[in-house]
Amino acid sequence: MKKNMGALDKSLRVLAAIIIALLYYLNIISGTVAYILMALAIVFLITSFINFCPLYTILGVNTCKRK
Repeated sequence: MKKNMGALDKSLRVLAAIIIALLYYLNIISGTVAYILMALAIVFLITSFINFCPLYTILGVNTCKRK
């Protein structure tokens, strides 16, 4: 897998995942919406840790500065 995510993109994904987790923990979100958002948060964390987003490959997006 070729890296296609930059530092800012990874940081924003981790921040979004943390916010979603906090909203769930504080019972601000619940039910089906909470489960969908938690799944999205997990995907955000995984893609940010491996520096690769499959959707970016499909769309032809590359936010990584390195070649």
